[in-house]
Amino acid sequence: MTPALATLWRIARRDLAARIRGLRLLAVCLFLGVATLAAIGSLTSGITAELEARGQTILGGDLQLALPQRQASAEEIAAFRLAGATSATVRMRAMANAPDGEALLAELKAVDDAYPLYGTMRLASGERRGAPPPGTVWIGADLASRLGLEPQSSVKFGEKAFRIDGIIADEPDRLGEGFTLGPVAIIGIDDLPATQLIQPGSLYESKYRIRLPADADPAAVGKSLTAAFPDAGWDVTDRSNGAPGTRRFIERMGQFLSLVGLAALVIAGIGVGNGVASYLAGKRPGLATLKVLGADSATVARIYGLQILTVAALAIVAGLAAGAVAPAAIGAIAGDVLPVRPGFALYPLPLAVSAAYGLLIAVAFALPPLAATRRVPAAGLYRATVSGAGRIEARVLAAVGVAFAAIVALAVATAREPLFALGFVAAAAALLVVLVGLGWLVRRVASRLPRPHRPLPRLALANLHRPGAATGALVVALGLGLTLFVALAAIQTSITAEIARTVPQRAPSFFILDIPRDGAADFRSLVTRADPDAAINMIPALRGSVTEFRGQRVDELAELPEGAWVLRGDRGLTYSATLPAGSTLVAGRWWDAGYRGPPLVSVEQEVAASLGLRLGDTLGVNVLGVEVQAKVASFRTVDWENFGLNYVLVFSPGTFDAAPHNMVATVAVGPTAETELSRSVPRAFPSASLIAVRDVVSQVTTLLTQMSQAIAVAASIAILAGIAVLIGAIAASRERRVYDSVILKLLGATRGQILGAQALEYAALAGIVALLALGLGLAAAAYVVVELFDFTFAPDPLVVGLTLLGGAGLAFLIGIAGSWPLLSARPAQALRSL
Repeated sequence: MTPALATLWRIARRDLAARIRGLRLLAVCLFLGVATLAAIGSLTSGITAELEARGQTILGGDLQLALPQRQASAEEIAAFRLAGATSATVRMRAMANAPDGEALLAELKAVDDAYPLYGTMRLASGERRGAPPPGTVWIGADLASRLGLEPQSSVKFGEKAFRIDGIIADEPDRLGEGFTLGPVAIIGIDDLPATQLIQPGSLYESKYRIRLPADADPAAVGKSLTAAFPDAGWDVTDRSNGAPGTRRFIERMGQFLSLVGLAALVIAGIGVGNGVASYLAGKRPGLATLKVLGADSATVARIYGLQILTVAALAIVAGLAAGAVAPAAIGAIAGDVLPVRPGFALYPLPLAVSAAYGLLIAVAFALPPLAATRRVPAAGLYRATVSGAGRIEARVLAAVGVAFAAIVALAVATAREPLFALGFVAAAAALLVVLVGLGWLVRRVASRLPRPHRPLPRLALANLHRPGAATGALVVALGLGLTLFVALAAIQTSITAEIARTVPQRAPSFFILDIPRDGAADFRSLVTRADPDAAINMIPALRGSVTEFRGQRVDELAELPEGAWVLRGDRGLTYSATLPAGSTLVAGRWWDAGYRGPPLVSVEQEVAASLGLRLGDTLGVNVLGVEVQAKVASFRTVDWENFGLNYVLVFSPGTFDAAPHNMVATVAVGPTAETELSRSVPRAFPSASLIAVRDVVSQVTTLLTQMSQAIAVAASIAILAGIAVLIGAIAASRERRVYDSVILKLLGATRGQILGAQALEYAALAGIVALLALGLGLAAAAYVVVELFDFTFAPDPLVVGLTLLGGAGLAFLIGIAGSWPLLSARPAQALRSL
């Protein structure tokens, strides 16, 4: 008869209180994995929740309607005001010209007296509401610092000089404005005409924010306004997603890091299995005693299962606690890196998911060694020093399979992109299968090799395949750790190579926006006077939104197709008589020179695939309220890395003859000419915006560095888990190695010989696994670099090699450190404990 649960718990608790040390590895591994997952999930949820909570402030209203290259008509503004209180802003890039002649690109924002509808505009001198006083400007601290400007001094935008009324401390809707190329400057919307920056064809964006009544539905109001003005061409955003680009980035990065954390937890699960096996091996006398006293196998399994479950639960709770407080800690340490700083709050879903992962991992990896105690009789337990574990029962395999299936199902169900999550899990599983297979192969080959005549190599070879050898566990632990070391080094060096080598060699000196069409020749003359060898590429530039493709209206789609980012908001458009530099035609044909027929369009290949376009399909765009229908004539691939003027959509000449527009250009000149042009271009073309490519590269470098650091932190947890697995594998075989050490000492072996044999064993394993880890790590890194970052995979062989060597050396030292205590084992004491 099976004892009551209370009785079983009393026995388990007393035994656990006497010696819990053996389950420390189980606790450490589960804590690391669960804490990592909980921290990543809580941080992602915290940032997303903060974006939602501050949606009105971030967006600047309950509803926003954005118009490219035009301002709303009086009829449209009247409709906005019927819906609710309305604030108008105009945003564009413009050169800020200091009195000393220095100029810097700025994000010029013109606001009305209703700004901001939500939140508070703060200057260094205090809070403000409405627009700056007439003839004045508020500027960002970075703009003031870089141009040496102070309050009450002047700065010029276009044709108008402004007095600086204050330095901006907090712009409430800054995050909703998206990516910026320069510091902000804010003027009153009534002062905008005096700058003469808005000319026919100028690149700017008007935004109309509406504060709706409390009971109004923003989405419904947006749809009604769009229905009332079907040709308006505005992009509608509501308060539920005030910063869509930021949110998508955070969610995708969070998913990737969560999967890395899950991989770390699976790696830690191997440590859990080793820790449980080691613990139960140390408890063999207690197991035997319980069976001798009449306890059946099920009772013994329940007692020790309760112990393992208790420690696992405590480790999971501790990991959840650490993960829950992590967002607040990360916000305090690295708040400036995050788009918003999350406050302290508990997010049940990521914590529940992390706890479920931890519990499933504990069950999947602890069940096989626990079930093995059921199959061994009491007498066998007393003499089981060299006996194998035997075959795992079918029902145990089924339970483990169910646990792993639940892990996969949970990963896919909670993922933003299920197919990506499934592929990641499949790759991790394949890696484990490969390493397990390698462990079996090493034992198999070692058992068939001729025995060396020298004693140390002979002992080392025997250690690889003898009964009870931990070769399989050691290969898995070493392989996981070294693979992660290689992958991390390859990712970091590939990103560094992309930034440090590729970009500077190909990038031009400047991007110049809003060059008047009738001033194109004067612009070329200005640049060539500064540098006769200058490389100039000038093309037309317009803004418009895709309204229709393959007969489908974009505003009627319930959900955008996967990867169809081109349908979100307005896009850059151009036309060209010839195939643009950096583009390669892959299907269809380019229009003939001098073509003036019906509109044609060439579409970038990946965008065409996401929209399901075929040659001959139609594609409609809205430009300045006028819809243009074009036939798809060709598909192109584009080299986006050359920092040239590349567009997703390139139309045939004549398509936009009726639309006012300006030119954009890239200019590559020498260092001396760069300084000269940074002064002369703003003076000669006040409406033009000069973007220094080095500033763009700096921002991109910062962003990519932050992303790679986040990956490095998550991967470091996985590496720690791999080290814990290695320690667990060594601990699991400790008793057998003590027995071997004692027997060898009795036969006359010295400590140096025993240690030397084990050193040869670990060195052989590290060398074998390092070769496999190199290939696996490079493959994993290539996937991350190419698929996630869309970069060229170019790892530094020296750094990767040194990292692999250092990782193998670290694993070797851990193995030797774990073997050192065995040398002090006393034969008499050790033999009595066997």
